[in-house]
Order: sequence, then structure tokens, then C-alpha cells
Amino acid sequence: MLSLDDPKWRELQGGYKTAYDASPALKRMERGEDIWDEFWQELHHQGDVGEASYAAVPHLVRISKTLAKRDWNLYALVSCIEIERHRKTNPPLPGWLADSYADALRELVELGTNDLKTVCEQYTVWSILGAIALAKGELKLGAFISMCDESELEEILEETDTWSELYE
Repeated sequence: MLSLDDPKWRELQGGYKTAYDASPALKRMERGEDIWDEFWQELHHQGDVGEASYAAVPHLVRISKTLAKRDWNLYALVSCIEIERHRKTNPPLPGWLADSYADALRELVELGTNDLKTVCEQYTVWSILGAIALAKGELKLGAFISMCDESELEEILEETDTWSELYE
């Protein structure tokens, strides 16, 4: 995991394909500040992510583990970064980050599994399920769960004859 004091942060690109040093915001998150809007703005932009996005993931998971309660932002943002990481126009995951990134995804499965025991809010449940699928290597399923909204799911189910016969 890249130390938050490492000067390398200043060289990493975020979602706008420009330098974004995520370490100050991650430090603010450690102090309890709500910085999700900044992360959504800087780590992902219209399908683009960068090395700063990847380097932030282990810290997002590490910091979130200390919180009494996590919301959809953690799961949805990590899912978004993981989905977009596979886009050909985005940079590959750097080798120096591969182990801590993979460890963070494994820890996210554990967090999500525990959070599913108590969470009831629909978007959080869907975000957790999508993140778990992605962390388990199920890119298409994870992307479907993460990106599909309820109206799209209803449309798919309505097209399935079995669904309408059994549940309407």
C-alpha cells in the first residue's frame, strides 16, 4: 500500500487524466470527514480512472474498516474503479500496487458480507452485492449489479415469461 506521505501521490493521475493527489483527502477521511463527493469527482470521470484511483482503493477499504457503519459510497466507488480498470482506455493496474489492491478487494468481500447482515437500504445492498461479485472476479455480473437500476431490472424480468407466470 502506498504510504499517504509518499511523494509519488503527486505524480498519479485521477479520473480526469490529470494529476490528482488523493492523499490529503484520504487523511481527511481518516479524521472522519465526509469526502465522498471529492472522491467521486476526482477518482472517476465518465469512465476514466487512473493510477491515483487504484492507489486510493486500499486506503478507502482500510479506513472504512474502522467505521462503525459504511454506506453505499465505499462499495459503489470501489466497484466503479474496478469495472473501469478493465476498460482498454484506462491504464493497467501497476505491479507495485497489485498485491495491496487485491488484498483490499478481498477485505471488501468480508466487510460487505458483514454489512449485509444489518443493512436494509436498497442501494447499499445492491452496491455491496456488486462489489462482492467484482472482488470474486465476476466482472460482468458485478458490472450488471452495480450499474443496473430497478427499472432496468424490472424490464428484464418482464421479458422473462417464467417471471410473469410465477410472480404476478
